[in-house]
Amino acid sequence: MTGALNDLTFDNRFTRELPADPDTSNTRRQVQGALYSRVHPTPVADPQVLAIADEVAADLGLDPSVVDDPQFAQVMAGNEVLDAMDPFAMVYGGHQFGNWAGQLGDGRAIALGEVLTEDGGHRTLQLKGPGPTPYSRTADGRAVLRSSVREFLCSEAMHHLGVPTTRALSLVTTGDQVVRDMFYDGNPAPETGAIVCRVAPSFVRFGNFQLPASRGDNDTLQKLVDFTIRNDFPELGAPTEGQIPLDVLAAWFTEVARRTAVMIIDWMRFGFVHGVMNTDNLSILGLTIDYGPYGWLEDFDPGWTPNTTDATNRRYRYGNQPQIAYWNLGQLANAIHPIMEPLATDPEKNAAALLTEGMDMYAQTFETGWNDAMAAKLGLRELSGDADQELSADLLSLLTRAETDMTVFYRKLADVSAETEASLSDQDLVAPILDAFYEGPEVRYPLTDEIRADWVAWLRRWAVRVRADGRSDADRKIRMDAVNPKFVLRNYLAQLAIDAADKDDPSVLHDLLDTLRRPFDEQPDREDFAAKRPDWARVRPGCSMLSCSS
Repeated sequence: MTGALNDLTFDNRFTRELPADPDTSNTRRQVQGALYSRVHPTPVADPQVLAIADEVAADLGLDPSVVDDPQFAQVMAGNEVLDAMDPFAMVYGGHQFGNWAGQLGDGRAIALGEVLTEDGGHRTLQLKGPGPTPYSRTADGRAVLRSSVREFLCSEAMHHLGVPTTRALSLVTTGDQVVRDMFYDGNPAPETGAIVCRVAPSFVRFGNFQLPASRGDNDTLQKLVDFTIRNDFPELGAPTEGQIPLDVLAAWFTEVARRTAVMIIDWMRFGFVHGVMNTDNLSILGLTIDYGPYGWLEDFDPGWTPNTTDATNRRYRYGNQPQIAYWNLGQLANAIHPIMEPLATDPEKNAAALLTEGMDMYAQTFETGWNDAMAAKLGLRELSGDADQELSADLLSLLTRAETDMTVFYRKLADVSAETEASLSDQDLVAPILDAFYEGPEVRYPLTDEIRADWVAWLRRWAVRVRADGRSDADRKIRMDAVNPKFVLRNYLAQLAIDAADKDDPSVLHDLLDTLRRPFDEQPDREDFAAKRPDWARVRPGCSMLSCSS
């Protein structure tokens, strides 16, 4: 472990091997025939480190004590660029809410460079909110504290849940005020500025391939495809030089589809809603990327989206995420088809057929993975046969009939006794899960006697099925607690951390980060972080819905 920033080894292969924008002026423009523009962050007034993720620092080869070095804040805020860095902003396009948006790009993100880790891996350090780039369009390239706290915390929360994700090294306040219209309702206000240093093997997303394809620039597209396969998918065995064969290109798309399905399964099993699944927000590595107006299901509602921009059509609602990922993969397939088709010599294995196989891989992976995830959440060895599928489907329907906290429900289900079910009264059987239901005058769908009776009936069916697996209650609980978290980054908890941090008190942020490092463990001193959403958070901004505003 090197310990200090200046000891990091940078291997900036993205800027070394791929075509750059020849114009180095930081002016808004259309960029042709290039995949990035070199651009430096704009300095800020008074950077202060608010938080650091020790595990990410260690992965980079940094000692967490680096946070105490004044240089760290300067670099993580963009005020100082190390000699070995080569800052750049990527250009890409994308479909936003189903419509082609043309050129987009890193409008408020600048990659500092790529760090070479001790095991030979690469980690791109990217600042979010360091000022304008050629792709900022009419924006200022800055970010505010509320969105930065949310991104920092959720990146790490998702990682510790086991969800593929970008990471967050640091959170720095800038000492500057940034004006934002939080809900696009004509009420802009100054907010505390902040910058997150995001970390990932690559920040390339579907939209990076879509933009050159949309322009018929197959040369630039081919360079990006070759670079991505050779550097980020070495297991596919692509030749180090020359033309990458069609079978490798097809295997690459299939692997992207598989990884995307795995990620979406994780989102769904934990109740995470991304909120803005545009094609420029889907990672080519199958990582959760761009934490904007995301949210966690409080009461289980497949129709819920946290994004105010999507409030009418709800395209990116929780229950639609698997279908949207499939649609987005279709757009990626359209983008790479032109460079695959000329290589196809077998009429039955043309590019379209091979890409269809990749799409099929997504569907198959998701179906199998979702069944496995549901079986594990229910404490079953597997879902087998129509009866099991009906048991699972009936549960998901039942969860919507009364306002039921998804996280609390699955955690408490492990406490229901299947061994003694037959001898338990209805009241005693249902008692362990009652804490999962919301109560009070604000509840839209209360737990009625009729719904309670349906829960009792479902629990008895479930208990019979669990007993058929032959697991003891104690063994089953251990297994269920290992997949059903007690702690997730509830929307209101993130807001509490934001509120405190905005008053120069990072303690809630630090406590929450520490709790989320062990989401599956019982942490008796952190019970407050496992509580259901309080009534005050039901409609409060930041706790219910958010905009894409930074």
